[in-house]
Amino acid sequence: MKTTLSIIKADVGSYCGHQRCHAKLMEAANGVLKEAKESGVLIDYYIGRCGDDMDLVMTHDKGEGNEQVHKTAWNAFVSATEEAKKLKLYGAGQDLLSDAFSGNVKGMGPGCAEIEMEERKSEPVVCFLMDKTDPGAFNLPVYKMFADPFNTAGLVIDPNMRGGFKFEVYDIYENKRVILNTPEELYDLLALVGSTSKYVIKRVYPGPGNKVPEDEPAAAVSTDKLHQIAGEYVGKDDPVAIVRGQSGLPAVGEIVEPYSFPHLVAGWMRGSHVGPVYPCSMDKSDPTRFDGPPRIVALGFQLAEGNLVGPNDVFADPAFDRARRESLAAADYMRRHGPFQPHRLPPADMEYTSMPKVMEKLRERFKPVE
Repeated sequence: MKTTLSIIKADVGSYCGHQRCHAKLMEAANGVLKEAKESGVLIDYYIGRCGDDMDLVMTHDKGEGNEQVHKTAWNAFVSATEEAKKLKLYGAGQDLLSDAFSGNVKGMGPGCAEIEMEERKSEPVVCFLMDKTDPGAFNLPVYKMFADPFNTAGLVIDPNMRGGFKFEVYDIYENKRVILNTPEELYDLLALVGSTSKYVIKRVYPGPGNKVPEDEPAAAVSTDKLHQIAGEYVGKDDPVAIVRGQSGLPAVGEIVEPYSFPHLVAGWMRGSHVGPVYPCSMDKSDPTRFDGPPRIVALGFQLAEGNLVGPNDVFADPAFDRARRESLAAADYMRRHGPFQPHRLPPADMEYTSMPKVMEKLRERFKPVE
């Protein structure tokens, strides 16, 4: 039996403002997922959160994109939205961009990352949950996990990893994809994924000679952009990711090591600013300062015949205290720029914010320069 691990997330209401997913919303979702487990749709599940986003971590034997599983997640979010409306929470149902489910959640608002795998003798996975940023925020850390020997020593000393990895990269504006092999196409990969607003890493596959089959993803990232779906700004995408570890793949310590550096990402207030990632425990994931800084939570599980053993709240470790201090120092520096770049996003990335309404008001006042 193959196991599928799915993370489906949505912001369906929070308090106060964009800060925290209410416990009653998670209780409402739990009722739906519990019933799905009892009926055999799911093997196991865990409901987590990062800031105001609810993250449904689910295991099943039905493969990626399964209608039953995605409908279960959709129903859980609908149930939570009903509770959010009763509580008059902010942004109730904001990530549900349709009134009716249509087969799976793709294009409907919620973000989704899934991996179907043949469980190994030991199957550790790290589920990353982010808030107040977009899918490109995973480009740098995922590159470091699977392609940077200064981060991942296994690329040098583990014979199973010497064949490198294959990166599936999406052009999220043109809706196209390309697969690049590392290390031989490393520079081509960097040429693309360094442009985080356009090119995003969707999946990573093992290269030749690895213990893990080449057609089984080692990592998967949600890539849905809400402004592409809705046609206007409806919130940042708050991506999620799954990364498998050990035995031919990066060790779990190598998977989380990139977050010792709080790199800059797009998002923060109104999705319009650049700020540092702040690695934190789930309990400390409430983005309060200027609706930030952007948060990331790492939940570690072992899979056992589809059952979720865990989680270990990885970034609760004091070893990440220095990264948190550096993140706050970087936040101070960026905030002092106010509405100026590089704190505010460049014009092309402001297209789906409230900026077009400002420009429309001023359009007739612009005159040709002689």
